[in-house]
Amino acid sequence: MPAPYDLSRQELAEILGDEPAFRTRQVWDGLHRRVQRPEEMTELPAALREQLSVALPRALTEVSRQSADDGQTTKWLWALGDGAQVEAVLMHYPDRVTVCVSTQAGCAMACQFCATGQAGFQRQLSAGEIVEQVAEAMRAAQPRRLSNVVFMGMGEPLANYDRVWRAVTRLHGEMGLSARHLTLSTVGVVPGIRRLAGERLPVNLAVSLHAANDEKRDALVPINKRYPLADLAAACAEYVKATGRRLSIEWAMIHDVNDQESDALELARFARPLGAHVNLIPLNPTPGYAVRGTSSGGVRRFRDQLENLGVNATIRMTRGAEIDAACGQLAASVTRGGTVPSANVVLGR
Repeated sequence: MPAPYDLSRQELAEILGDEPAFRTRQVWDGLHRRVQRPEEMTELPAALREQLSVALPRALTEVSRQSADDGQTTKWLWALGDGAQVEAVLMHYPDRVTVCVSTQAGCAMACQFCATGQAGFQRQLSAGEIVEQVAEAMRAAQPRRLSNVVFMGMGEPLANYDRVWRAVTRLHGEMGLSARHLTLSTVGVVPGIRRLAGERLPVNLAVSLHAANDEKRDALVPINKRYPLADLAAACAEYVKATGRRLSIEWAMIHDVNDQESDALELARFARPLGAHVNLIPLNPTPGYAVRGTSSGGVRRFRDQLENLGVNATIRMTRGAEIDAACGQLAASVTRGGTVPSANVVLGR
């Protein structure tokens, strides 16, 4: 049975059968504008609400919920209909409310330092399973309005391109989110970046780079062997030219791996021609990658080096220090029945 948010308006009308046409509009708006569950749509007759609760079962079942930062950060572990598990994180800031959603159960990119990559790939998420993560975050954020969606949770969004883009268009067209507040993250799937450059919605692009020479990046981010840095830079330039959007570069700070002056020089050479903004992210340690993140002083020095080289760089605010916060860690913790050594929430895989 498809997820409720996988249905088109016509498919929803077919489920409603002989009901008047306005019922389709009521249910559609209830799902998308008011993010209600069928049993909460009080404008519908009780019998129809009951019927729809059976016909439109939720795609996500809550397995675990953790809170941090005095309730300003919430992380869910969701079970899908086949038992696969994904994570989503809701973050409240003074000027915005952001949700980080997953696009795959697991990930095939095998990045060394990533908890999700260490767990391997299970399957693609449907567009409806992605959208429902946002709908649940919208419900939890009330009375505040959820303003930003970042596709930076479990999985590689551009390796699930068609379903992810259907989710993007549903969030924009039916749920009222601005394309400029939707961000797709990639470790460098070049064909996906080129497709993104040709889309009509100018969403944001964030590239998880982490190293700016091919030898080092081959080790940290294996897809670099297929799409090396020169190809990645060319695709990013196409995206910037086509969309007019500023490119973001994500850089997880790893002690003695990518935090030296030579790394800053290489990163600056990559970022400057693209006019990219660099987000420096304190590493979330994971059991499968036994290194430590760069010290806070080292991160600040690296930022200063980049700025002296003409690159705009910021240190990402960390969130969720009390919870299993790196993408993939909460799922691993529940699966093992233990607690994963946790650092902070980062908006990336």
